[in-house]
Amino acid sequence: MSSHPSDSGPSTRGYRFASFEVDVRSGELRRQGIRLKLNAQPFQLLLLLLERPGEVVTREEICRALWPEGTFVDYEHGVNSALNRLREALNDTASHPRYVETLARRGYRFLLPVERIEDLGETPPVPPPVNAEAGGSEAEAEATAILASPGELPKASTQMVTVLFLLLQGMYAAMYVGALANLPEIDDLLSALHAWPHTYTLIVLTAALLLPVRAFAIFLVTFHAPGVREKFLRLWPATLVADILWAASPFLLLHHINFGLALAATVILVYSPFAQRALVLMGAGNVERQLG
Repeated sequence: MSSHPSDSGPSTRGYRFASFEVDVRSGELRRQGIRLKLNAQPFQLLLLLLERPGEVVTREEICRALWPEGTFVDYEHGVNSALNRLREALNDTASHPRYVETLARRGYRFLLPVERIEDLGETPPVPPPVNAEAGGSEAEAEATAILASPGELPKASTQMVTVLFLLLQGMYAAMYVGALANLPEIDDLLSALHAWPHTYTLIVLTAALLLPVRAFAIFLVTFHAPGVREKFLRLWPATLVADILWAASPFLLLHHINFGLALAATVILVYSPFAQRALVLMGAGNVERQLG
């Protein structure tokens, strides 16, 4: 693979924008020092855009750079595929772009200022702190590297993943309402525990506080709010803690179900917050999955 466009110049070692850094020589894209998965053609496309930030790069220019003359390939599909993989790596969307903007029938434009890193032989400076627009902290970047990335998730219709996401939110809302509606029974069940007053208070407070959070998530996705993915991913670390705690809620039904069934339901609920994150990354709440 050619690691950079032919006109990048031998003095350019890489580029830096927001919390990302691009190493031209190694062909790597990193965020806060964490390497992101990006194949050859999406990486070449990124270099084309970074070489000319704020300018329109036409699809014809992209085709010439990505495929040698005489190559037989479906150029339209190839460009769309490379662009989608790039957007997934940057956590960007075509409908609400932060990095790569689509200009209908013209091409694409990189939106943010780009810092060129010259090859002067010195150690590259430490990346600047992440700003609010870029989103996330170093800890979040490390967590993102461990969790599934958009490129690692299967493709599915926006309608299907949206319905599944809304069903999960409805399930949690029903759990909170059910708990609040049966507080005397829960109080009786927990009375055998040494710390039952604290546990009872925790259940009441979290149920009351999380109901509006679920309503927010439902409206966010139902009405295709701008930046659905970004808003939910900012909220997700906090809801993750609450969801893990509420995974034990089937044990509040021990007056009605046996221990084994409660344990099985708890195991499934532990996975639920990660399923919600995956569904949002797969397009829940998007108007449509645009190819470019």
